Amino acid sequence: MFHVAESEDDLRKVMAVRAIVFCEEQSVPYDIEIDEFEDSSIHILGQLKDEPIASGRLRFVEDYAKIERLAVRKAYRRKGYGDLLLKYMLDLAREQRFSKFKLHAQVVTESFYLKHGFKPEGEEFLEADIAHRVMLKHDS
Repeated sequence: MFHVAESEDDLRKVMAVRAIVFCEEQSVPYDIEIDEFEDSSIHILGQLKDEPIASGRLRFVEDYAKIERLAVRKAYRRKGYGDLLLKYMLDLAREQRFSKFKLHAQVVTESFYLKHGFKPEGEEFLEADIAHRVMLKHDS
């Protein structure tokens, strides 16, 4: 279901999910959604059969793994795919020996990350005109 995007086709599907969720649904401008970290990131694709349903991006920054661009298409939300995607990404980072995790959560999704052990850090801030908060998780 989830795998690291390695082929051009996989990357097109990742970008399609992100365009649908962030650009279309949330009105994030394309030139903000696609940034300078695309080529240095690990992209994750979630599929049912050949249908792209979810994606995420993982970067290793200093001593932590940064979870980014976690997206699940609307028709597939509230079915556990977001939980599975986040778990996959955390496990992938752990395989690389990371035990500290960071993300910028949209405030409306904060409860999702709380149930996965992330803790809010600092004040809310705007990113792409959407309220976010830094959230951290440390394995014991």
